[in-house]
Amino acid sequence: MITLAELAFSASDLAQMRFAVSPMWEVGTSFRLLASGSASPVHRSWLEQVRPRVAAAGLDRGWLAELIPPSGYVPDFLNPAPAGPAPTLAEELAAVQAAPADRVRQDLDHLKYHQGRLGPRLRTLRAEPRTCLARVTEEIRTYWELALAPYWARIRAVLDADVFYRARQAAEHGAGRLFNDLHPSVSWDDNVLRLIRRQRTLTRKTSGAGLLLVPSAFTGPGPLTQVTPPEPPQLAYPARGVGSLWESRPVTRTDAIAAVLGRSRTLLLTELEAPASTTELARRTGLSAAGVSQYLTALRDAGLVSAHRAGRSVLYARTSAAEAVLAAASS
Repeated sequence: MITLAELAFSASDLAQMRFAVSPMWEVGTSFRLLASGSASPVHRSWLEQVRPRVAAAGLDRGWLAELIPPSGYVPDFLNPAPAGPAPTLAEELAAVQAAPADRVRQDLDHLKYHQGRLGPRLRTLRAEPRTCLARVTEEIRTYWELALAPYWARIRAVLDADVFYRARQAAEHGAGRLFNDLHPSVSWDDNVLRLIRRQRTLTRKTSGAGLLLVPSAFTGPGPLTQVTPPEPPQLAYPARGVGSLWESRPVTRTDAIAAVLGRSRTLLLTELEAPASTTELARRTGLSAAGVSQYLTALRDAGLVSAHRAGRSVLYARTSAAEAVLAAASS
């Protein structure tokens, strides 16, 4: 049986429709993908790099492992409605930690209904929401640093490009074209948004006004919805361009960059196609570990490299500014 959800729109609802890029949506969907054991061809390189780090940190058996089951419902308090177009992780974690105790308990009861039981951590969370939410958000910060922060410049570029494309589409052709092009399971007709194969109810009577459209790199094959009135309903959908997210981007012309940055710094930038530690970069480039550390510090001070704590080591990653410099040199 194919289930259908219908969300009616008034002129006011259309006026309140907006886009948002949400770090917490990427946290939840990416963690589920990791925990599923999937060898997703789209995200294979990311999975191979991140799974060992997450397991070494014990996150595969922590709070998130109980809060985000392999399939089905995820507690709504983990995805507060983004207050602006691009909230930071810190802003969204503050909203998670401020979730009312009654809402946390209600969401956990709903999770228990779907899963049949709550794990030991979640039983404690239900009993002491205020105390335990601080531990949950701290674990999310750790997961972010290990799994998403080193790659965020690349992920964010895909999400921003999707929003730009959709916004231009709506401006040039109207909301109907935007919705009908969003995903095969989504359609628009007669002021009603229809979604097929929905497990959760989505009606205007049970949701807030407007609609939040959230592009995501990790939602999987279909869109996800969240309804927590009085907040606007959220529709997280697969962003355009995810298929090429992890493709190698070789730099074909480095001489011009080397003339400005120096050959060693340029070499390190090209090697950071994927995040890496000082030790790994020294091994791959033949540079001394001390030299690599010195060059990375200079690149970080220039805004071309970011550093992210991963257990006892630090992972370095190219920033969006570095990606732009390399792309300009190769074009």
